[in-house]
Amino acid sequence: MTMPTRSNTPRVSFIGFGEAGQAIASGLRDEGVERIAAWDILFPVAEGARLKAAGESMGVRLANSAADAVAETDMIISAVTAASSLEAARSVEPHLSGSPYYLDINSVSPGRKQATAKLLGERARYVDVAVIAPIHPLRHKTPLLVAGPHAEAISPLLGELAMTLRVVGADTGHAAAIKMIRSVMIKGIEALTAECFLAASRAGVLDDVTVSLKNNYPSLDWSKIAEYNLERMASHGERRAAEMEESAATLRELGLDPLMVESTVKRQREMGALGKDDKVRASLTAGRAVMLDAINAAAKGRR
Repeated sequence: MTMPTRSNTPRVSFIGFGEAGQAIASGLRDEGVERIAAWDILFPVAEGARLKAAGESMGVRLANSAADAVAETDMIISAVTAASSLEAARSVEPHLSGSPYYLDINSVSPGRKQATAKLLGERARYVDVAVIAPIHPLRHKTPLLVAGPHAEAISPLLGELAMTLRVVGADTGHAAAIKMIRSVMIKGIEALTAECFLAASRAGVLDDVTVSLKNNYPSLDWSKIAEYNLERMASHGERRAAEMEESAATLRELGLDPLMVESTVKRQREMGALGKDDKVRASLTAGRAVMLDAINAAAKGRR
C-alpha cells in the first residue's frame, strides 16, 4: 500500500502498545504519519516480544523507555491498562518539552482523568478521550469523544488524520463520564446475557428462553446478541472488568452505590478467565450452543 504524503504530519508517541495502541498506530501509518514511537512496560520481558514484532512490522520506532518514546514529540497517545493510566502519565511527565498534546484514551473515571491532567500540568496539553466502539476494524477511525480545554484546538489536526471525533465539552472528565456511564449498560447487558444463557443451557431450555425474550423484545435477535456478548466477554473479560471497576468509581464520584456494576465486574472477570480455556477459544466462532457448552464445561472444570 502506498501511503499518502502530507506536508505537515505530527510526531506521535504511544505509551502502551497493546491492541488499541497497535490499531491506532497502524491506521496513522496508513495516513502517512512516518514518525511514530512506542513504549510499553512489557517491551523488556518475554511477553513483549509480540508487541515489539507488531511495531517493527508497521515501521514504528521501538523506544527504550517512556522518556525515549516522548522525546521531541508533538502528540502522546496513552493506551495502557486502566489501573496504570496515572502511572503512565507520571512516567513521562519529567521528560516532556514543548507542551505536546496528551491524548488519554484510557477507560477510567472522570476523577482519574482530572487527576492525570493535574499531574501533567502545563507540561502537556491534556485531552480527555473516550473510545466508544470496538477498535477493530476501524482502527484510528473508531469514533471518539473528546473533552477538555484543548479539545477544540486538537480537533482539526485529528480530523486531518482521518480520525472520527466529536467534542463534547471543555471540561476534563466529560468524555470519560459518557464512556463510563454508558458502560454500565453495555457491559452490564453482556454480563446478564452470559448469566441468563448459561443458565438456560444448563437447564435444557435454551430455545424456549430465547423465544420468550423475543416476545418482550421483538426487534432484537437474541441468538446473535448472545453469540456477540459471549465472545466479547470470553476474549476481553478481564480488561472489561477493569473498565467496569472504573465505572464503579465513576458512580461513587457521583454519590451512587454501584451495586449492579460490582456484580458485572465479577461476571466479566470470570468470563475472561474462562475464555483462556482452549476449548472455549475454539468455540467462539462455532455458534451459541457450542459456545455455551464449552463455557459451562470450563466453569465446571474450575470448581
